[in-house]
Amino acid sequence: MTTPMFPLRAAALTICALAAWTHTSTAQTPAAPAPPATTPAAPAGPDMNAYYTLGPDSLEREGVPKGTLRGPFVLPNSPAYPGTQHTYWVYVPAQYDPAVEADLMIFQDGQAFIDMNGSARVPNVLDNLIYRRELPVMIAAFINPGRTPDQPEPNPKEWGDRTTNRPTEYNVLDDRYARVIVDELLPALMKDYTITKDPARRGIGGASSGAIAAFTVAWHRPDQFRKVLSIVGSFTNIRGGDAYPDMIRASEKKPLRIFLNGGRNDNRGVGRDGTYDPRRDWFLQNVRMSQALTEKGYDLNYIWGINTHGQRMGGPMIPEMLRWLWRDHPVSTDPNDTVERSYRTPKAR
Repeated sequence: MTTPMFPLRAAALTICALAAWTHTSTAQTPAAPAPPATTPAAPAGPDMNAYYTLGPDSLEREGVPKGTLRGPFVLPNSPAYPGTQHTYWVYVPAQYDPAVEADLMIFQDGQAFIDMNGSARVPNVLDNLIYRRELPVMIAAFINPGRTPDQPEPNPKEWGDRTTNRPTEYNVLDDRYARVIVDELLPALMKDYTITKDPARRGIGGASSGAIAAFTVAWHRPDQFRKVLSIVGSFTNIRGGDAYPDMIRASEKKPLRIFLNGGRNDNRGVGRDGTYDPRRDWFLQNVRMSQALTEKGYDLNYIWGINTHGQRMGGPMIPEMLRWLWRDHPVSTDPNDTVERSYRTPKAR
């Protein structure tokens, strides 16, 4: 992928298609020859992402304690991909207490999810939902794809498909990228922060190729991650990702909880020569994933929008996706528990 609406439910997605038509006229004088005939420009098509906008859970809110975003840090010379390094950032909520284990969420293409002018703005989401006890206290890591020291860091306009190791790390179905997360990133995080070892309290996610990478990590290492957040996942034949539905059906069910997001106007597998390849149809392959996971009895949620490829729908949905993935985090039902019934504020330091 080179290439944020209030939390959505499937039934609440309403899209209005607007087409703007223009009419032009050209003045003629009898003494001048008629101008040459021209073909008028085709009217602009509707913006299929126009109504996907960030809601209040994704915006900075007055009075909400702000966590800190630390970094960038670097994992040097990856054993899984020799010669590459991985840049990452760490979000630490204001309520983090080193004496208490925190939950964990990891995002691939980290630079896009911490872009505070972008379509996700995850630090704001975590600030708001942790404060209202809709999520547990949670450390989040945002990791970029591997690159050599002389290659540029990915940015919101160029996610690294042409300039980094992203295509190989994210789209191949082997366990090498899982080793980056489990053997390299996790030890670095665990050294500096008190993080749960319970895989049911750990999530991993991303968009496009970052989403299939997240699924692959959880698929290979459910002993470490059991929650997956996927935005327009590239479960397509970039490097054989369309094989996952058959693999899911043929494999023993794994203890995973998955939330898929996809769009009817995503890349639909039509090549430059007009030939349709279903293995390269992003929407079809996300639907196939949902069918296989459903048949196998996975804990699954999914929403199909009318969006194109990217985060314009999925970004604003992140609050809802995280709430659903962590919907059973512990709560107290004691009516006299005034702490449980209050905002979660940082401890006095």
